[in-house]
Formats: sequence, C-alpha cells, structure tokens
Amino acid sequence: MPTDVVMPQMGESIAEGTIVRWIKKVGDAVDRDEPLFEISTDKVDAEIPSPAAGVVSEIRAKEGDTVPVNSVVAVIGAAGEVKVAPAASKAPAPPAPTAAPAPAASPVAASPAPATRSAAHHAESGADALRERSSPLVRKIAKEHNVDISRIQGSGIAGRVTKDDILGFIGQEGREGQVGQVGKSQAQTAAPRVVPMPSDRVRGTGAPGDEIVKMSVMRRKIAEHMIVSRRTSAHVHSVFEVNFSRVAQIREAKKAEFERAGAKLTYLSFILKAAVDALRAVPIVNASVDGDTVIYHKDVNVGIAVALDWGLIVPVIKQADERNLIGLSRALSDLAGRARTKQLKPEEVSGGTFTITNPGVFGALFGMPIINQPQVAILGVGNVEKRPVVVDDAIAIRPMGYLTLGYDHRIIDGAVADEFMSHLKRALENWDPATV
Repeated sequence: MPTDVVMPQMGESIAEGTIVRWIKKVGDAVDRDEPLFEISTDKVDAEIPSPAAGVVSEIRAKEGDTVPVNSVVAVIGAAGEVKVAPAASKAPAPPAPTAAPAPAASPVAASPAPATRSAAHHAESGADALRERSSPLVRKIAKEHNVDISRIQGSGIAGRVTKDDILGFIGQEGREGQVGQVGKSQAQTAAPRVVPMPSDRVRGTGAPGDEIVKMSVMRRKIAEHMIVSRRTSAHVHSVFEVNFSRVAQIREAKKAEFERAGAKLTYLSFILKAAVDALRAVPIVNASVDGDTVIYHKDVNVGIAVALDWGLIVPVIKQADERNLIGLSRALSDLAGRARTKQLKPEEVSGGTFTITNPGVFGALFGMPIINQPQVAILGVGNVEKRPVVVDDAIAIRPMGYLTLGYDHRIIDGAVADEFMSHLKRALENWDPATV
C-alpha cells in the first residue's frame, strides 16, 4: 500500500519548509527511517527519514520548492509502482473567457448588483482571514509597528503573510514618506517587489573574478531574524571578567572520569550549569515577551548556539535545571554532534527560554550577541586564557575569561542583569568540588 511522505513541522511556529535536496530519486529503494530528503527552515537544516520501506514511486516537489507543512511531497510504494513525477498532473487552467467590449458605463450600470457585492465582500473577508493566519512572529512585528495585516498582500500559501511580506511592507511605508509622487507611481507600476536583503543593496558591484553566491535558506532566515531582533529589543550588554582557576583545577582532576562516562567536561559545561542556577535565582532573565505581556517560564530550556559550515543553529537542552553537571555535558556533546550531521529532531530546536553562544571557541575575547527572539537575554562566552591579574596585591597568572550578557532593556534593568552576572561569576570562581 503506498505511503505518503509529508513535509514535517520543524518547530511550533513553522508553517513551511524548503526542500534543499532529494537524497533518494524516483525508483530508488529506501528503508524505513533511512534519510529521504533534506529540508531547511528558519530553525533547522535536517534530513527527513522515510516513514516506510519500499521504493520511491513519486516525487511531487522539486529541490528548491517551499511547501507547507503536512503537504505530500513524495510517495513510497512497493517495487514496480514507480510513477513519473506529476509535474503536469494539475489540470490546466481553462483559458480566460474573451470578454466582449464593455459599453461606456453609466453611474447606475457601474454599480455592481447586490449579489455581486455580497460575493465580493465574502471573497475579501476570506482573503483577509487567510492573511490573518500568519505566524506569531509576523503578528508580533505587526503589533509593534501598528500595521494592519489585512492591508498586506501575502505571498505565502493561500495568501498567508510571511515575514518577508511584513518587513518589506514596513520598509516600503518608510520609503514612501521620502520619495516624491513620481517615485510612488513608478513603484505602483513596477513588477512585484522583492524584499530587500543586505546583499540586494550591493548586487552588481562585484569586481571581475569575484564569486557571487545566492544566500542559502538558513543564511537568509538568520539575516531576517537578526534584523527583526535589533528592531524589536532594546539591546544592552554587560561584560564581567571571571577567574576560572577553580574550574580549571576541577576540570583537570575530573575530565578523565567524565570521558569514561561518555561526557566531555569543558569550560562551557561549568558555565552552562552556573547559568542554569543563576536563571533560577533571577527568573526574569528566563522570561520572554509576547506583545505587551511578559511570560515567566517555569522550565529552564537553554539553547546552545552551534556554528556550522553553512550557518548557525541553536539546539535546546530542555529542563536543563533538572540535570547535573555530567548530564549537561552529555547533552552538550550529543546535540552539537547531531546538529553538525543534520540529525536534530523538530522539538530539539524550539522552546528555548535562554541562549548561550560561545565565540571564545574561535579565540574571541568577548562578543556582543543579538538576542534570540522572543527571549530577553543571551550569554556570550569569551576565550579563557592565562593573563596577569592582581591577587592579594600581587601579580599572578590566572586563566581568565569574559562573559557578556546581552539583554532586553524593555524588560531587564541593569541592576537585574548585573545581579544575574554576579551570581554566575560567584558560582564559577567558588565552585564546590563536591558538586561535580
């Protein structure tokens, strides 16, 4: 019996996904749970396994197509059930009827009949309803910019308003106040507008020999999210210097034991555990914003930014406050490894309440990270290196590192941010070996 393969929902607010490549082709045999195709969304790149064993009998979406979740993209059948991908299976649209030249309309004739007006009103209401069915992020942006979503012509499925649509609409509104009537009329008669991305502004400026590559889906979505976050949150950063001497001693003594237990004990392991405890002590940092309300989360779900060759992904350690140091170390290694091999599950890249990013792994002293919306704070970890410091009025060499908290000043005041960072610093500098 044929089995439909559907586009999975890769996160709570995800409505569509882009097929990056087909790993299997029509006629190929496939086992259950064997990778079938690869998708990209604004949260994750992932390989999607086959729901059944058999032969790929039909592929309904091409590489590069963006399709809504739960739509059928392929069919798995028994051997010998191969079909040609039905590119032309859709019934051709009937030719538009040739309309007779309309006579000059009088004011009375120009008014539509009541039934026509009713149908038109019904159609408009339906279209507005489709546009209103947008993602929470789109509605959030609309609310913050006082934009009526029904005014926007959606380019998504069934007229759904996407982030591209609303960001472009907001940008166009701002430009209309700066251009004259000629510019406005030209914009009205131009072809459908492409939402400007940073690369669009420098298109065509490459020198001979330069390589011009289109942004990947993930790279484009990251760019959109960063712009939205900068527009949304009042970003402020606090930087604390931390003495990692105590942590370094414990790590050196315990890392072999952790490796035997299948975990890698790193500085990030200690920082993650200390941050989780600090989030419990200062719960406002573990909050998120929804319009004009603040949500104080019961669970501590920490996202860890993982750098990939093709972008950045943030898998989430759920209920991190219920794990000890070895449990967090195992989770770090597991999620980072599966992120790099595109083996993450949808639920592992959603639901975060706080994020940690580690630019120090590449040698940066510290960074000024951008908040991962709708969260209100993000912790940046700098490189831990030996530096001369003053200890008891004497100069000593100690492993030192900078930690940066980026926070949303709409919700978190400087005193609260510094309270959180002070709690984190004390925990790392006075770590109790008995808790390892």
